[in-house]
Amino acid sequence: MTRTWRTSSHSGNVNCVQVSLTTADALVRDSKNTSGPSLRFTPKAWRALVTRMP
Repeated sequence: MTRTWRTSSHSGNVNCVQVSLTTADALVRDSKNTSGPSLRFTPKAWRALVTRMP
C-alpha cells in the first residue's frame, strides 16, 4: 500500500514530523529522515494523543 504523508502547516517545513493516517493506524516520522523509522499508533491511541496536545 502506498501511504500519503502530510506535514503540519504550522511547521514552516523545518524540523517537522509527518503523519500518514489510515483506518488501521497512524504512522509518524521525521521529515528530515523519511527513509528512517516511524512510530505506529492505533486509531484510539492517535486520537488520545492529538486531543491532549495544546
